[in-house]
Amino acid sequence: MPNKRKYAMKNKHLLFFALGAAVGFCIPFLISSQSVSDDEHPRTEVPAAVSSPRVPTSVEFAGQTVELKRADLHERMDREMLAFTYSHQLTLLMLKRANRFFPIVEPILKEYGVPDDLKYLMVIESNVDPRIKSSAGAAGLWQFMPVTGREYGLEVNDNIDERYHVEKSTRAACAYLKKSYRQFGDWMTVAASYNGGTGGVAKKQGSQGVQSALDMFLVEETSRYMFRLLAAKTVFENPARYGFLLRSEDLYPYIPPKETVVVTTQIDDLTAFAKEHGVTLAQLKTENLWLRGDGLNNKSGRRYEVKIPDEKALFYNPRDTKPHRKEWVIDW
Repeated sequence: MPNKRKYAMKNKHLLFFALGAAVGFCIPFLISSQSVSDDEHPRTEVPAAVSSPRVPTSVEFAGQTVELKRADLHERMDREMLAFTYSHQLTLLMLKRANRFFPIVEPILKEYGVPDDLKYLMVIESNVDPRIKSSAGAAGLWQFMPVTGREYGLEVNDNIDERYHVEKSTRAACAYLKKSYRQFGDWMTVAASYNGGTGGVAKKQGSQGVQSALDMFLVEETSRYMFRLLAAKTVFENPARYGFLLRSEDLYPYIPPKETVVVTTQIDDLTAFAKEHGVTLAQLKTENLWLRGDGLNNKSGRRYEVKIPDEKALFYNPRDTKPHRKEWVIDW
């Protein structure tokens, strides 16, 4: 009797197994026989594989070869390469925005004799977002603090804040960087001082007996800063290698203003001023982020250049966008 019961139970298990296998075999055919549109069942455009990007043995930066073979340098670079590679949304936005702002910034760097690679300071400072303001109060593409901005010739108050002025803040950044280079004679150390302050880095040089910031023991933010800079350059020079497959139409084009109006008097109402020039206040302020109030106070008669946006050009066709660098896109 026990053997018969065991035999019956075995047959029962086999039956369930056979039925389960048959159902499993049929399901794919049942599903595939149904008509499913792309909207109902979209295919992913993002690869599922995740791997660690290869760390370069060296990076050319501002005419200097930065060797990364030493263990601490290799691992610090590895950390920032991972951060740039897998911060998908942010890295994509930085690349898109760079297409709009690099053409403005690069000629100014060249004019002031600052190496082109220093534009990546702007990338890691503001994510190439001219509107950004940090919790500490730093603002604009180059993230100047109010005191430092004024020190380098920018007007900073409640009504006008030229830290948000792309061209003027870039010129101020060039002046700062050139002054730091005269002090340190090394662009990587200059980069560290942009984050940690020239005084703080100079003090570390003396107390630690080393000249390069790469060899200093620094607070984590400044220590990471230099390698974020190198990682930004590395990824920007070959985005596709790190999984960023952009088309030309994905990038943001530079949209030139319709005209530039020279103002030497006060503007009481910027809304009325905008309407006089055929645009909205929002469009005017987006083009001139340095205008912070409802009007333009100008009792001293200073000369300001107010850009008037081209409303028609704002409706651009993305397919007409040209990449600033062909390496950024896969269709050029």
